[in-house]
Amino acid sequence: MRIRFKAWARPELEASKFYIDNPEDYKGKWKSLFLNNNPIHLELGCGKGSFISQIAFKNHNINYIAIDLVDAMLGLAKRNVEQLYGENNREVDNVILTRYDIERILNIFSKEDEIERIYINFCNPWPRGKHRKKRLTHTRQLEKYKEFLKDGGEVLFKTDDDGLFDDSLKYFEECNFKIIDKTYDLANTENFWDNIVTEHEKMFMDEGIKIKALKAQKI
Repeated sequence: MRIRFKAWARPELEASKFYIDNPEDYKGKWKSLFLNNNPIHLELGCGKGSFISQIAFKNHNINYIAIDLVDAMLGLAKRNVEQLYGENNREVDNVILTRYDIERILNIFSKEDEIERIYINFCNPWPRGKHRKKRLTHTRQLEKYKEFLKDGGEVLFKTDDDGLFDDSLKYFEECNFKIIDKTYDLANTENFWDNIVTEHEKMFMDEGIKIKALKAQKI
């Protein structure tokens, strides 16, 4: 998703207590930023932060790290987190935002970080063949995630794109992930997971597009 440049985003991020601008310095040491031993969940490509703000607020006993590459997106994510927590008089103490290229993710995470869950929501489908290696669910990326995802850890993925979903099922199987569950119509699948419907997701649903989702486990 393209977004216009926002001059305020960079200064606000640099002044934020829950934004990290030097993630490579915390490889293997992310737990130290949360000052507790709660599980760590990771969102890859957080966009405007609708998902991370809601899920982190809802699960105070879980720590969340959200990554994106665009300052404008991260700035909006920061504001969304602050708004939800502020409206409920809660300090933001279980969310960290950071800017990084996910293709180089092994520069910032290692097995010592013991990530228990990864969320990938509506990533770029990269439909052209020569670009498919850029997909966040491609085998090249999944092998990287396995380096820092705990044994038994999960990847939760949802998309509006049929081709990306079908290909991703193959990618996970090729990387020896166990597909715990899958659906081609998340909105009408009961008890699939405790889903948070974001603005982006609702837009697709309003257009009659069914949301596909899967839950995979590292074994």
